Amino acid sequence: ETIVEKIPQPLFDDGPLQMQVTTLDYSDYVGRIGIGRVFRGTLKKSDPLSIIKRNGKIVKVNLKQLFLFEGIERKEVEEVLTGDICGIVGIEDIDIGDTIADSENPEPLPIIAIDEPTISMNFTVNTSPFYGKDGKYVTSRHINDRLQKELQQNVALQVHETGSPDTFKVSGRGILHLSILIENMRREGYELAIGPPKVIYKEIDGKKAEPIEILVVDVPTESVGKVIELVGQKKGEMIKMEQKGTLTKLEFHIPSRGLMGLRNKILTQTAGEGIMHHRFYQYEFFKGSITQRLSGVLIAMHEGPTTAYAIDSLQDRGKFFIEPGDIVYMGQIVGEYNKDNDIEVHVTRGKKLTNMRASGSDKAAKIAPSLKFTLEEALEYIKDDELVEVTPKAIRMRKLYLDPNERKRFNNKKV
Repeated sequence: ETIVEKIPQPLFDDGPLQMQVTTLDYSDYVGRIGIGRVFRGTLKKSDPLSIIKRNGKIVKVNLKQLFLFEGIERKEVEEVLTGDICGIVGIEDIDIGDTIADSENPEPLPIIAIDEPTISMNFTVNTSPFYGKDGKYVTSRHINDRLQKELQQNVALQVHETGSPDTFKVSGRGILHLSILIENMRREGYELAIGPPKVIYKEIDGKKAEPIEILVVDVPTESVGKVIELVGQKKGEMIKMEQKGTLTKLEFHIPSRGLMGLRNKILTQTAGEGIMHHRFYQYEFFKGSITQRLSGVLIAMHEGPTTAYAIDSLQDRGKFFIEPGDIVYMGQIVGEYNKDNDIEVHVTRGKKLTNMRASGSDKAAKIAPSLKFTLEEALEYIKDDELVEVTPKAIRMRKLYLDPNERKRFNNKKV
């Protein structure tokens, strides 16, 4: 009640109707739903209207439904006043930035800029031995239908076919943008494999160019030096430093590929206190190579449940991503090797039993806690010959070729 009494109503100009679509929703029953704010005039469901597209084209339209939002509910109404945020149904090709205007005096609002995709990933059918065990939707048709549906409301997303009918190239505004889509799909019952993120390059004046982003980091003052050094290793250039109490705000220009894996490193260097966010800036000439993951991985040799005995005996090789008793398959990545090459390990090996009693008691296995990856962290971790297997119940990392002989042939071709 205080808000209604004290907060003034929105300022507006008198004149014909102007509403701009700022976001989209989609329904299987009514199609695309345009959502936006009425900047001027009154929007009536029964009135003839015009839609002004991004290219300036004006088309006469009529609405089928008009509704307001009350909490999480939608309330269908006959008219909407200036300042209200509403949803409109009945315009098939409605898009973000379109202006809904009076049919007699259509006046466009300034066009909303939509960031272009900077990262792409391959979405493919899961081919692991655990195919179909967790997921409800597992075929290429299921995946394609879901991606096409996402395009109806996610305008920054692009989906392209590849040379394989089971693989789709999906482009978005960064790893977080695409990982949200993947997470939604796995919660809906989809099962698929995701390739490593690839930066989308362009050619400007005959030279290779890459997307640059503005990175803003708030860190404790004592960690400033470490963070600047860390971002510098990723070809980041500091453009601003500002003190804010016990925190320091740092602003950088950094290549999109330099952001991969950076968040976790900043959290480590700042003991979890660092806060970072980034947005697309522009394309600039290629900044040079950036060192990615240096370590190799531990690869499971056989399918089956892992044993504490096997993991304990292999702990000196690196850090594990699995727990004793986890079911793994041949070619699955089960840990990080402490050297720069990959190695196959027998994590399903059990202790041999004999009928001879040992002279001393067996020592209990002391296994270090396993490393757990979020979806975003797993996508940032994998290399070109690796995939992230995503199911409703699990996120696993694996080699592109599960068979060791096929992996060897693939690596020989690269050389």
